[in-house]
Formats: sequence, C-alpha cells, structure tokens
Amino acid sequence: MPTIFIDGEQIEAKEGQTIIEAALEHSINVPHFCWHPSLTVAGNCRMCLVNIGFPSRNPDDVDENGDRKIQYQPKAAIACATPVADGMHVNLTGKKSVEAQEAVMEFLLINHPLDCPICDEAGQCKLQEYAFNHSKGKSRFDEQKNHKDKRVQWGPTIMFDGERCISCSRCIRYADEIAKQPVLTFVQRGDHVTIQTFENTQFDSPYSMNVIELCPVGALTSIDFRFKTRVWEMSFTDSVCPGCSRGCNMQIGVRDNTIVRLEPKTNMEVNEYWMCDYGRLTQYEGVNNNRVVEPMVRKNGSLVAVSWDEAIAEAVKLISGVPSKDISLVASASSTNEDLFALQKFASLLNTSSIEYISNIDPSFGDDFLKQSDKSYNSFGINALQLKAKASTADKFSVKNTPLLITTDDSLSVDAVSGANAIIAFASNKTAIVDKAAVVLPLSTYAEVEGTVTNFQNRVQHIEPAVATVENQRFMGMKQSRWDAMGAHNDRWTQGEKRNSRSGWSILQSLASELGQDWNYKQSEDVFTEIASSNAGFSLMNYAQLDEFQGLIVGASSLPEKKAIVYQSHVMKPN
Repeated sequence: MPTIFIDGEQIEAKEGQTIIEAALEHSINVPHFCWHPSLTVAGNCRMCLVNIGFPSRNPDDVDENGDRKIQYQPKAAIACATPVADGMHVNLTGKKSVEAQEAVMEFLLINHPLDCPICDEAGQCKLQEYAFNHSKGKSRFDEQKNHKDKRVQWGPTIMFDGERCISCSRCIRYADEIAKQPVLTFVQRGDHVTIQTFENTQFDSPYSMNVIELCPVGALTSIDFRFKTRVWEMSFTDSVCPGCSRGCNMQIGVRDNTIVRLEPKTNMEVNEYWMCDYGRLTQYEGVNNNRVVEPMVRKNGSLVAVSWDEAIAEAVKLISGVPSKDISLVASASSTNEDLFALQKFASLLNTSSIEYISNIDPSFGDDFLKQSDKSYNSFGINALQLKAKASTADKFSVKNTPLLITTDDSLSVDAVSGANAIIAFASNKTAIVDKAAVVLPLSTYAEVEGTVTNFQNRVQHIEPAVATVENQRFMGMKQSRWDAMGAHNDRWTQGEKRNSRSGWSILQSLASELGQDWNYKQSEDVFTEIASSNAGFSLMNYAQLDEFQGLIVGASSLPEKKAIVYQSHVMKPN
C-alpha cells in the first residue's frame, strides 16, 4: 500500500486511489466542484489543484533535520485525477496551492450573477463556501458580465439557470451514468458554454431531482421547492423515506411545522447518495394536509371532537362489549416496528389471533435501481417481528359479519369494511374509514414519531420526529428551526398546526391500561428494548447503535458492516 503525506500527515493509501479519494478516506477535505465519488472524473473545475512533490533522489540533498528535501513539481496537479504513489508529498495549504485555488475562484466568479439573496441554494452553496474559505474576496473584472438563459425548464421537476452554472458537468455525467438518460450536453464554447437538453428531449428520469444536490451552485433548483423558504429558516431531521420498502435515508426539511422539502441522506448500504422523485414529491402531502387533529367519538350519528380520555374510554367500552372472537384487527405495513409489536401484544391481551394487513405490491413501480415493488414502508418488519398476521390485498380484503373492527390502516375502502358493525380507527388522515368509524384516534405520521422500520434487506433503521405534535413537543425541543422554536405566537412563521395525535404504541398502551394491563412504556425506546429482549433477530440492537451504523441487519446485529465514509456535497447546511 502506498504511503503518502498530505500537509505532513502520513497516510496509508490504497493502490489505484487518487489523491482526493485517499484524502476523503482520512477525513481530509480537498476543495473541489466537479468531482463526486460516484461519478467518473472530469477534471474540469481545477479547484482541486495541489502542489505535489517527492523526496530528492540525491542522498546528500537533506534539510536541517537530516531528511531528504522534497522536490515539488513545477506545475500544480488536479487531485481528482492524479493517482497516489509511494512517497508522494501533497501540499494543500502552501502558497502555490492557495494561489491556485484563489485564481480558480476568481475565474469562476467573473460571470457569476451573485444573486445569492434570491437563490434557493444560498446557505448550502459550495460556491459561497469556497468564496469564503478559498478566495481573495475581490475581483479584478470590471467588464460587463456575460448573460445566459435563465429559468429554463429541463423537465417536470428541474429548473436550470445558465448564469449560475460553473460547467462542472456533474449533472451531465449523472444523467448518463446513474439515471441512464443521457439527454444533457454542453453547447457553445468559452464563456458562452452552457448546458442544454438534446432536441425534442427532456430530463424526466424517475431520479432526475438528484442533480439538485449534485449541483455545487444554484444552477439547478427544484420546481416543487423554489422560493418556498431559505435554508437557514428550516430544521433538518434524518429519517427514512416511507415510499417503498427500500427505506432510502433522507432528510426532512421543516419550516412553520410543515414539511417543505425531502432530500436524500447518504447511506452507502441502502441508497448511496440518491432518492427517487416519487419519494421526494409524494411523501409529505399526507403529513401536511387533510389530517385528523383531535380524537373523535360518534354521537347522535356525527363525529364529535373529544378529549383523549373520553375517546379511550369509549373505545374500551366498545371492546369490552364484544367477545374476543368477534374482534378483527388490521395492522398497517407502514407502522413502525414498535407499533406493530404493541399491536401484537394488544391482540394477545384481547385473546384474538385475527390480525390482517394489506400488502401493496406494484410490479410497475419497482426498478433495478432503488424503487421496490413493495410500496409498504415496513412490511418486512412484520415478518422480522414474527407478527402473527395474515397478508391480504386491497382488492380481496373484506370484513364480513364482524361486530368490531380495530384498524391502524386508514387506507381501507368503505366497501371492504361494510360488514363491520363498529370501527375503531387509528387514523392520520381524513378518509372514508374515518367517516364511518365509531371512535377515531389520531395517529401520528412517520414524520412525527420516533421508532424503527425494517427494509427489504432486513435492515432495521431508526427514525425521529421532524414535525411537532402535542405529544412530542418536549422531545422536539431545540430540534426545531430557530424560527419555529423562538417565534412568538403572532409571528406569521409560527402558525403551523400542531396536531393532537399520538404514536400507535402509545394509543395501544392507553387502551391496555384501561383494560387492566400496565405496559409501563415511557418512550418508544422502551418498546424497542422489549423487542430486542424478546426477539432473537433484534438481539443486542438499540437506538444508539442503529444511528452509529446507519442501521443493523436482523439476526446479524453483532456483525455490523464497516462504517462507510460519508461524502457530503454541501457542508455549510445548518444541522
């Protein structure tokens, strides 16, 4: 293995690595724009120019310490395309390297519009970051800036601003190599160069929106997100996409207690750096809108908002009035492991084994990249937990002559439950099931609970709340953005709704308590601790380990994968 030195620090590199790869592996940041670990090397931004040298071949050419002097090459080399060699010395912070970085930044900013005040990328922009860290802070360019096309729609999701583009070619290479839709290309030359789609094409890949994070500047923005908020006004919470059983790691961006953006978070074992457009665009509407916000009980034929205590008491009254054999439970394959475990425990309390769940398999949705045909968030958790539940499909599921149905899946159709005399619905959104229910218990969504889910690889992953509710307000604390946490009641940005919803396990514990069982769970981790102690597949798991290793495999928690190097394209984004 080659031994190299970066600013005097000795590093054991791997054969065939480039300087920038070896540096990244040892948490050393080499300034760069065009390089990305998943894309081929382009070497066209020149931001990673470094000074390279080797020990003198003359044994008498030594310094005051008796070590051989380092003979540096006359020209700087780009770290993204230069392979390591044994004995190589790389200077990142010396005069020659710094002058090269400053020259590149001055060149890139010559024609840049500097419209940070209206740019969605402001606050998480690599150009801003490097202008601060690697630039002289002034320009010698007095001429008229070159103007290019702005607000060019590449497809249904992406807007291109040619003036902000620094021609790093990341988007072109991504479209070709990752999205497998090579419709982007450079046109023109010199300072007139820009990027266009080929004639009669558009960039509409199911994964097109990944170029937004790939773009190191504000040239590519989301049509869905444009001008909604500034990045420093948002809070960012690590989570898992509920769009399918892949369980892509993502970050939830929240302002005014409303999800305004979903974007991928790197997990090399699950989704690498990417996320599908479907996950980004469809998995927040159900959190933001059409919510069940209070417990409700049917009185005189109409649902009326009541307190939690009254709703729980009414639900227990219904349960107590029906023999166990006449109670059907419907689990949701989009519930957390903790909620599913609590439901199984509740079924045992009721002495019923009648549990079903609706599977959601869509072969047309899955592909050979990220999207899985199983669109349920946690169907694999049902198997991993060994839940005694029968799978059914939406078109075949029906309730016939059942006096009482308890469901945590609010996607059921009215026709499917027409045979139920009474329904206790755990519901997040207003649906036809809610309209038919005798008792409605507001259920928090994936963005409002702490818990775990299990993906198609049997990887257990930890999620935390990003949106505040009455139940989790204390948990959220300073996790909220400064605007949400510090705003006054009359500020327009603190008017987001806080629903009086609860996590599934918490609701089930309240029901169990009224039925004479004390589960004594104070938080979701207490439920998970019981799962880990009672299920061999989850043995030795805890929330801290799940966070540390970005998930653990069921049955193999004692042998976690080696921690991967997490590459971040933007490092200035607030946590």
